[in-house]
Amino acid sequence: MAKTFLAPAKINLRLDVLGKRPDGYHDLSMVMQCVSLYDCIEISLSEGGGVVVECPGVEISPGGENIAARAATALLKKAGSDLGVRVRVEKHIPVAAGLGGGSSDAATVLLALNEMLNLGLPLSELMSVGSTLGADVPFFIFHEPAVAEGIGDILSPLPCKLPPVWYVLVNPGIAVSTAWVYQNLGLTSRNDEYRLPGFPNSVEGFSRFLHNDLEKVTIPGYPVVAEIKESLLACGARAALMSGSGPTVFGVFADEVSARAASEKMGREKGWMAVAVEPV
Repeated sequence: MAKTFLAPAKINLRLDVLGKRPDGYHDLSMVMQCVSLYDCIEISLSEGGGVVVECPGVEISPGGENIAARAATALLKKAGSDLGVRVRVEKHIPVAAGLGGGSSDAATVLLALNEMLNLGLPLSELMSVGSTLGADVPFFIFHEPAVAEGIGDILSPLPCKLPPVWYVLVNPGIAVSTAWVYQNLGLTSRNDEYRLPGFPNSVEGFSRFLHNDLEKVTIPGYPVVAEIKESLLACGARAALMSGSGPTVFGVFADEVSARAASEKMGREKGWMAVAVEPV
């Protein structure tokens, strides 16, 4: 019997790159939050063995190279199970968009199989498995707003609640390679001097808090990102920022009504994907 699960998108409220590591990755300090844009994931078990992942309408890596397939394979191995798993992903989160869709799908597969196989693994153990699949996967298992450090896999809860806001996510329908962005990022190490600024306690406070070091690479390569930011502010957003490596941009709105009005206006006038979402 198949069961359906929801895999949320994330946004980076803050992304600071602190320096490059000897292993080629970058040390980061990020603040991340899940929002109410979801992929739908249907999972079924069988006696046949093997893992199959389907994603209608989206070209995905074949077989074991797909991150959702690797997640299923990793958990079956951990469980010592020879059952077969079929995963069907209905994509609503744009691909290569800075919203963590693939990582969220993988995390959801881990959580779902832990439940369906009655494994009873604690979240900490699932996060450990997730860290072998991708840096953002543990965050989607942690599943609450978090400060993420290291390569993004060292997580801690926020020390205070963020103000209740709505966001408008805008995606221009292009893909941006995360690897390309980091390869073109020139930086001076600031591990010793960096301090995470105080968290916003009002809607207006977001304009001072939001920051993304990767904008200085993505915007020159994809000027539409700057155009989206300007359009969101013109539609009443209190602040606007690119999420992750882009190209998705989010605007901060005080309430649902203003967020939905802005998303409808931008979708209608610009032809971009624009959706109003709330924190989850």
